[in-house]
Amino acid sequence: MGKYKYLIKNIGLLTLSNFGTKLLTFFLVPLYTSVLSTSEYGTFDIIYTTISLLIPILSVSIVEATLRFSLDKNSDKQEIFSISLKVVVRSIAVFAVGIALNYFLNIFSFINDYIAYFCIYYVIMLLQQLLQAFARGIDRVFDVAVAGVINSVVMISLNIIFLLYLHLGLPGYFLAYIIGLFITCIYFIIRLKIWKYIRFKNLRKSKETEMLTYSKPLVINSISWWINNASDRYVVTWICGIAANGIYSVGYKIPSILSVLQTIFNTAWQLTTVKAYNKDDSDGFFKNIYNTYNLVMVFGCSAMIVLTRFLARFLYAKDFYEAWRYVPFLMIAIVFGALIGVFSGVFQAVKDSKTQGKITVIGALTNLFLNIVLTICIGPLGAAIATAICYFLMWILNLHYIKQYISIQINLTRDYISYFMLVLQTILMLCFSDSIQLYVVQVILCGLILLLYFKEVKILVKRLLSLFSKRPGNSEV
Repeated sequence: MGKYKYLIKNIGLLTLSNFGTKLLTFFLVPLYTSVLSTSEYGTFDIIYTTISLLIPILSVSIVEATLRFSLDKNSDKQEIFSISLKVVVRSIAVFAVGIALNYFLNIFSFINDYIAYFCIYYVIMLLQQLLQAFARGIDRVFDVAVAGVINSVVMISLNIIFLLYLHLGLPGYFLAYIIGLFITCIYFIIRLKIWKYIRFKNLRKSKETEMLTYSKPLVINSISWWINNASDRYVVTWICGIAANGIYSVGYKIPSILSVLQTIFNTAWQLTTVKAYNKDDSDGFFKNIYNTYNLVMVFGCSAMIVLTRFLARFLYAKDFYEAWRYVPFLMIAIVFGALIGVFSGVFQAVKDSKTQGKITVIGALTNLFLNIVLTICIGPLGAAIATAICYFLMWILNLHYIKQYISIQINLTRDYISYFMLVLQTILMLCFSDSIQLYVVQVILCGLILLLYFKEVKILVKRLLSLFSKRPGNSEV
């Protein structure tokens, strides 16, 4: 199958599982913000982000190695999964010891307050990530898509039942997410017949060492990504309080629309780069994908900035409305995060986890410093600005280091102009109240961004038409 068709096929499957269900989740935000208090929402967010940090540390990022090594054409899939499962079981044992110590020493009281949910959530999320990574690695993208639909449907349905009808509050919110992940795990186990991939003998120590050598640098990478994605919540909680973090966390809900596109593309892209990697990019595949993806993300961000206040009035109930102020900078951060994902696919293809780790460490340290300074100076808005600056810096570093692996022709002058327009849109939105004049200027800036990428728009339309008009016997584009 041609490279473009393979990428588009996977994007299509993942869109079916992500976009519709994520859209439903997006429209449930008014339910969450009307039923949960700012403190309750802040508590859930802190617990979720803490688990997201612990998983790569305790499991030595074995999930990433599971995906990458499963993608190799002649790899022993049974051995890879069995080694990964062994590492996961080991990590759960270490986690149990840590939870017991925290229970008696009460170092982190918010964990002890919801200890049962915390423990179950950790185990189920880790297993779900392992199974999903393995499914992607053995090219079972359709099952990944179906599992995504099942997870979202179960989670959304249970949220409505637990919050709206049974009035369970925060415990119900936890249960909905946990049960959704659990059902997903059951689906993967049955569909993949996962028991066939488990063996306890003849597991080569050399293969385990090879996988861990790849995954260990990714622990630092994951911690750094966690700092980039989550440290702002902790800093806001520390400086401004748990309620302020609840409002700030809700601010991520509008950017999640753009984030869904990023997640879909990056997941499909990881599967494609290993097969399509070409250092010289002689056929322009990577260049075309990067430029087109940049167009979609930048224009999408611009349009979302225009709509920010309208969406906030619909989504954010009561005290949560002020969260709209954080949305534009968080969306700009997602744009650069998405472009970093394109480069990350190349680093993954060549198995260079060390460079990825170095870049994200620099970004994380910068983010943490700016988060503290700017949040002290201007409150939660400072955390959003710090996140955007950090992702921009990491994009610059990726541009620098990627040159040793691939040659991609990028029109940086044009790109910088479009990024400046996004910042200008954000400043205008924050400084001026609603008026016809404001939105006229915003729409003009949005249109100018589209004109900057007019060449890419024409190429994108032409390529899509070409793909769908090809005869069945011709698989290459």
